[in-house]
Amino acid sequence: MKLPRRQFLHLAAGAAALPAMSRIAKAQAYPSRPVRIIVPNPPSGPNDILARLMGQWLSERLGQPFIVENRPGVGTNIGTEAVVKAPADGYTLLLVNAASAINATLYAKLNFNFIRDIVPVAGITREHLVMQVNPSVPAKTVPEFIAYTKAAPGKINMASGGNGAPSHIAGELFKMMASVDMVHVPYRGAAPALTDLLGGQVQVYFGPMPSSIEYIKTGKLRALRGASTGKLSYNAGLHRAHQGWQAACARSHHSDALGRAAGHPDRG
Repeated sequence: MKLPRRQFLHLAAGAAALPAMSRIAKAQAYPSRPVRIIVPNPPSGPNDILARLMGQWLSERLGQPFIVENRPGVGTNIGTEAVVKAPADGYTLLLVNAASAINATLYAKLNFNFIRDIVPVAGITREHLVMQVNPSVPAKTVPEFIAYTKAAPGKINMASGGNGAPSHIAGELFKMMASVDMVHVPYRGAAPALTDLLGGQVQVYFGPMPSSIEYIKTGKLRALRGASTGKLSYNAGLHRAHQGWQAACARSHHSDALGRAAGHPDRG
């Protein structure tokens, strides 16, 4: 029997759509049980807060609990590896940040290949970094801070959220550009770094704005310069830096996303 060309094309298209329809039906049933969001950072930091806000939002809309689990350590590698080893069923998600990409260049041997073993689910945020100091530091602008640091080489402590964290990379870029000598003090996440900055144990930190904005507004911290030329969503009274630092840090920010283990059966 010969089929008209139009009917043949309709049948072929319908046949091709059957596997996709099966996947859609499965996707519509997701989630049918609680979902874990692994945060490879300690509690109370910006990534932890973001994950909990997203988890609440997803729980309200999808009708299943999204449970945040903190797995900090080794520059986010511990939490990432936990997700890589989890079943590839979409019920264990990873909060991904810039450290995941940076770690590939810092660690000679990892138990996973991030590009191969984690697949993206959704982008969430894009956060600006802010150069912030303890109020005990007399500098109110970046040029003043550079002069202050050069007058006391090796005496200024620079906090970061850990080796290879965006705050560490931004700080090292500043040190290189400004030719200043500061002591890098890595922490296990943004929250403890911010705590010691507030307490004066460290003097400067290139950290994400959401976790610092209230301290900046109330004068507990001083922002010298938002390390981005993009429009900032907070009016924190940030000071304009010299043009060289402004140009070099035009793209100084980091993004957050959700990922999951590769090899999902529905993608086979």
